Amino acid sequence: MKIGSTDIIDTFAEAFSMQYTRLIVTAHDQHWLDAAVREFTGFSSSVIACDLEMGIESWLSPEETPDGRPGAAVLAFGFSKDALAKAVPNRVGQCVMTCPSTSLFDGLPDANARIPVGKHIRYFGDGYQKSKQIAGRRYWRIPVMDGEFLVEDKTGVSAGVGGGNLILQATDQIAALDAAKRAVTAIQDVPGAITPFPGGVARSGSKVGSRYPGLKASTSDPYCPTLKGKVESQLVDGANCVLEVVIDGVSEQAVAAATRAGVLAAAGDNVLAVGAGNYGGKLGKFHFHLRPLLAADAAC
Repeated sequence: MKIGSTDIIDTFAEAFSMQYTRLIVTAHDQHWLDAAVREFTGFSSSVIACDLEMGIESWLSPEETPDGRPGAAVLAFGFSKDALAKAVPNRVGQCVMTCPSTSLFDGLPDANARIPVGKHIRYFGDGYQKSKQIAGRRYWRIPVMDGEFLVEDKTGVSAGVGGGNLILQATDQIAALDAAKRAVTAIQDVPGAITPFPGGVARSGSKVGSRYPGLKASTSDPYCPTLKGKVESQLVDGANCVLEVVIDGVSEQAVAAATRAGVLAAAGDNVLAVGAGNYGGKLGKFHFHLRPLLAADAAC
C-alpha cells in the first residue's frame, strides 16, 4: 500500500491502558495562558522517566471556559489513578498557581473516579483559603500576591490509551522533520488526542530493556541510521533519518483517528515509509493496524 510515493508498512502500533484527567487552565490573556501551559506540560514526554505524559488537547475561547477567559484543555496520562493523584497537584501547585492570573478547573466533571487537586493545594493559603460550592462542585480561593488562585477541589479520572505511535522513515533529516510536523499538526485537530514529546516528536525511539542492568529502555537500534551494518536494521532502502510520533488518547477511537490523520499528513516527497512500533502484541491490548485504518483513502 502506498500514499503517493510513501510506502505504508503492513504493521501495527501497540498501545496500552492508561488513566487520564482533563484540566482546564484559564488566564487573563494568551500570553499568560501560554506561560502556564508551557510550564504545566513540561518534562512530560514519557512515563518511562516522567511522572506524567501531558499535552494540550485544544485551545479554548472565552465562550468555552468556566470563567469566560482564554483557556486550554490539557490532558494528563499516568499508569494509575494513584500516579495521577500524586503528580497532578504537584504540577498544578508549582506550574499553574505560580503563573500570574491563572485558574484551574475540572475538565471531566461527569467522571465517576476523582482525585484531589485544590483539596491539597489549599493548604498553601495558610488558613486564609476559602471554599465555595457551586452546582455541586467545590472550589478553593487561595490568596496570592496578585489576588486569588481559583482551583477546583477535585478533578475526574477516566480510562485512556497510551503509546500509539508512527515511525517515519525519510531520505534525510529535513524531509523527516517536515513530515513529522505535518503529522503532529494534523493530530492536533483530533479531539481527545495528544502527542506528548517535544513538538510532538521523539527522535530517541526506544526498545524495552537494555544490556545495562537497571535500565527499563534503551535506543531502538534497528532504526538508528548510524548502526546500519552493525545490527539487524529495519530501515528501508535509502532511509537516513527516522522520527517517531507518539500518541495518547482518551479512547481507542481517538488514538485510531489520530493515527490515521498522522499517516495521511506525513506521507509525501522523500518520506520513504511510514510504519509503527509494536512488541508482537505482548505489551498492550490496543493494536492500530495502519493499512486497515487507511484503506478508504490510500491507493493500493
